[in-house]
Amino acid sequence: MKLTRIILFCCVLSQLVFSVSAAPRRDKNERKEQVKAYLKAHYKPYGYVCNYFIFDSRESVSGQGGMFYYLPRDNNWNQTADEARVSGIGREDLNAKPSFRFLSLTTRGGLDVTGYKWGKTEFGAKIEADFYAGLNGSTGAALLRLRLAYITLAWDSLRVNDKSTARVSLLMGQAWHPLAADLCDVISLNTGMPFGPFSRTPQVKLDATLGEWFTITGAAMWQMQYTSAGPDGQSANYIKYSCTPEGYLGLSFSHKSGVLLRAGVDVLSIAPRNETTIKVGNGEAAADVKVKVKERITTFSPFLYFQYKHGDFSLKAKAVFAEAGEHVNLNGGYGVSKVNGDGSWQYTPTRNLSSWLSITYGKAVKGILFAGYVRNFGTKESLAVNEDGSITGFWFSKNSFSNLNRLWRLSPTVVWNIGMFQLGLEYEITSAQYGDGGISPKNGLAEKNLHWITNHRVQFMTKFSF
Repeated sequence: MKLTRIILFCCVLSQLVFSVSAAPRRDKNERKEQVKAYLKAHYKPYGYVCNYFIFDSRESVSGQGGMFYYLPRDNNWNQTADEARVSGIGREDLNAKPSFRFLSLTTRGGLDVTGYKWGKTEFGAKIEADFYAGLNGSTGAALLRLRLAYITLAWDSLRVNDKSTARVSLLMGQAWHPLAADLCDVISLNTGMPFGPFSRTPQVKLDATLGEWFTITGAAMWQMQYTSAGPDGQSANYIKYSCTPEGYLGLSFSHKSGVLLRAGVDVLSIAPRNETTIKVGNGEAAADVKVKVKERITTFSPFLYFQYKHGDFSLKAKAVFAEAGEHVNLNGGYGVSKVNGDGSWQYTPTRNLSSWLSITYGKAVKGILFAGYVRNFGTKESLAVNEDGSITGFWFSKNSFSNLNRLWRLSPTVVWNIGMFQLGLEYEITSAQYGDGGISPKNGLAEKNLHWITNHRVQFMTKFSF
């Protein structure tokens, strides 16, 4: 009996010791699980590693090692036809030469932050970066660059009137430009450029739902990576000294049938110059004096977007009629229309229609067809000319040419999806219509000796997403 009590006492004591010793471990494991659950609920990392293998049939305008494609370059003849007859050497287009490259600069990482709430306010954030920077032509180091960085605030059930409520969200930071937010379905890094706008920019954007189907969007934006052209080249100084943010106003219609319609207008007002030099005095007493000038050009760029999705089928289309538009990587710019008596200038923008259509079908094996068309309608007013007949001033997109009149592209693509791994094969045929002899002051168009230049691009992509 005594032995039984001793054994029972030892068992109780050992269980007590085990429970006490296990408690810290259990608490530690519970804390770890709680931390994991918290991180999973609020933080979502994402990204991918991507490689492109690219062949071009001729020299073209493209960015960052040739991966971000725009359009084929015009002829670059080694000699004139008369010079060829004299030299006896055949005339050659020096831009008609093929090239090949492969790079993995688009490797990307990002973090979404969601699920934070204070009262009726929801908070969120996003930061995204990649290595697509630092290259000059085909050499250089891939540098980390910031793509997206913004915070969001949202409020549900805000009362509009006695019968309806609305959801309002506010975005502050660097995000996709509202004109460029709806992208086509291609594997090419250019996402359909220059047939659609492409820009990420600092902004403050407000979205408000109006009933079940409509959303109104307003935004004020600044320039950072993608800037306007002007007398000092591509620069953010033109908007800086205008003291006027770029504005956007749009309306969206979304229906459960899979239809999305969006219309909006972008307004940009910049100051190309804030000082100039004028001559004062006569003869030996003449001197150049710098004076302040008040100059401004204001442009309006409306756009329409349509999207329909049903199962594995998707159809998207967009059209933008841009005045200038070089700040969102469209084919465009502006020039001087009048020289005033005080030395200041008046300006006129180019007008450019950029449009695209993309059709997608499939899941494991996906087929994509992209078609794009660009038309340059020239300047809104005639351009001012100097005494020698030259144009006083004209500035254009750094990724295009002022003697470009039309541009089209057709691009079929096949994509194989194997879990998080993806293979893509894409063929792009891009054809540009150029004119010779420079642009006309009358309308800003090059209309002499119109001719088409075509490039064939084949690219193969490997991509692993996580």
